[in-house]
Amino acid sequence: MKSRTILGGLAGLAILAIGGFSLWFFVLRDDGPAKVSTDAALDALGDRTATVANGSSPTAAAGQTPAVVAAGLNGTWTIDTSLDSFGGYRVKEELAGIGGATAVGRTKGVTGTVAITALKAGTTTITADMTALKSDAAFRDDRLQTQGIEYGKFPTAEFKLAPTELPSEIEDGATTPVTLNGSLTLHGVTKDVEVGAEATLKDGILVVVGEMDIEFADYAIEKPTAAKVVGMEDRGVMEFQLYFKKS
Repeated sequence: MKSRTILGGLAGLAILAIGGFSLWFFVLRDDGPAKVSTDAALDALGDRTATVANGSSPTAAAGQTPAVVAAGLNGTWTIDTSLDSFGGYRVKEELAGIGGATAVGRTKGVTGTVAITALKAGTTTITADMTALKSDAAFRDDRLQTQGIEYGKFPTAEFKLAPTELPSEIEDGATTPVTLNGSLTLHGVTKDVEVGAEATLKDGILVVVGEMDIEFADYAIEKPTAAKVVGMEDRGVMEFQLYFKKS
């Protein structure tokens, strides 16, 4: 009898453990994309460079590899949409029956060109297609058409970069912090901002990664509402990963 009790207890613990794992795996686990980082962006670029160089990528543009682009910063640089350039958001929310989660949405519709001369980046505009924002939940993406950022009314967001001095270390391939000064237009509201970023020149590609906090009230954004969402913070993070190549 005692052995049966012990076995029953062990079985109960096993069921609880399996149930707890299932709850974590299927409900509580956060499968959203990781926060942007220069290391991840450079790793992805390295993987792409190796793939294209081996001739095994069907999406390689005209057989050209990033290494073909001349090194050095002087010139005109354009966002390379064939690489994993994107802009997006990261917002903490509370979901019914699930709990805390981080909503992550990204758009690959990011375009822009910048001229660099003598380590100075000139005035430029980076435009993001907000209608192309995608997260892991279609209901969230659809809701943002008429709520939150209301991409039905405001289909684009823009960052206008003011002339910016660049550290000389970038030319040597070092990852260097840069402050991007300019104005951000989001949800039809324009604000002067300072964006923290890191820049790296690797294999002829200028990699720029960064993020900044966004207070919804600053851009007249009202928090979206949905039956599945029982709470949401009043702020979020705008993040971006951009690969520039010489035009």
